[in-house]
Amino acid sequence: MKTVHFGAGNIGRGFVGLLLHNAGYEIVFADVAEALINELAAADSYDVHEVGDNAAVHTVDNFRALNSAAAPDAVVAEIATADMVTTAVGPNILKFVAPLIARGIAARDASLPPLQVMACENAINATDILEAAVRADGADGADTVDAATVDARTVFANTAVDRIVPNQEAGQGLDVTVETFFEWVIDKTPFHGAEPAIPGVTFVDGLAPYIERKLFTVNTGHAATAYFGYAAGIEKISDAMADPNVQAKVRAVLEETKGLLVKKHEFGEAEQEAYVEKILRRFSNPHLPDTVVRVGRAPLRKLGRHERFIGPAAELADNGVRPVALLEAVAAALRFADAGDAEAVEMASILADNTADAATERITGLAPRHPLFPGIRDVISDAQAR
Repeated sequence: MKTVHFGAGNIGRGFVGLLLHNAGYEIVFADVAEALINELAAADSYDVHEVGDNAAVHTVDNFRALNSAAAPDAVVAEIATADMVTTAVGPNILKFVAPLIARGIAARDASLPPLQVMACENAINATDILEAAVRADGADGADTVDAATVDARTVFANTAVDRIVPNQEAGQGLDVTVETFFEWVIDKTPFHGAEPAIPGVTFVDGLAPYIERKLFTVNTGHAATAYFGYAAGIEKISDAMADPNVQAKVRAVLEETKGLLVKKHEFGEAEQEAYVEKILRRFSNPHLPDTVVRVGRAPLRKLGRHERFIGPAAELADNGVRPVALLEAVAAALRFADAGDAEAVEMASILADNTADAATERITGLAPRHPLFPGIRDVISDAQAR
């Protein structure tokens, strides 16, 4: 069995790559980072260090590496004979890998089983985004693939993935440090009973509740910890969680999202509370050298309309509930001014150059008529007045 995995970074190697290796797949890593790909191509193996309770070290081998920018035809050829394609590149990058996947589908022998495609990203229904980009192939002049061929030769399945993979210590090379906890949930319905055998993966009939539970608990809570911690002058995520004031604010945020998730997806309240407690313990793991700057980066994306703060806050407002803690988290995110983050710089420019109403629309994507709009506008106006 063979998978082509786009994204040879820490998540690709330390999470998706590890699980697929353990399932018996040969992995072809594809990435545009030349130095990383060259290092992978020259290596026989790397280690994944799980830290925390039940710490362990896992060795990953049986992989190859290709530069998808310098050798696109080689990547296409691998896709044409692969069993699976996975990604861990970030939702905004999916449109750039889609043309290669489309070309690989077009070059695929019709007698082969359908190619299984799964985008393992921090976004709701990321595989749908990738599928739409594959079907719209041709915009960059690459070979096109018609809808009937895509239908016959491909299975697209949405996934929800969860594992904290912090920035790595200098000198680790290809080795990756991760937390012991992980979750990879896959929608089983597109496979029609022929799901791939991947130990540790959970297949479910309805993925949407699990995607939103993860996004509005793990991602919302992690980013809130980063922004509240940054505002408090704290460097590490675990240290931020050790600060009673920061922890109380994060808990308040997750209390609001818990109420939404319980009502919307009918999770048991005790079940969701246990999930929240587990997530908070993960953030507090002192063995993970994670920083508030790393977790808080890309604040404009994180403040997007359907992302981890505005998404649940807007739904609460639609239901007549005024979010308080989520608005406080948005206010903290607006204060994230790390000079090394391009989106933070852009956000500061938007705040400086626009009215509060215009900045609210540009940053959050909310329409002025939405019931959440006035509350967010007030938060943005306060940020502009500082």
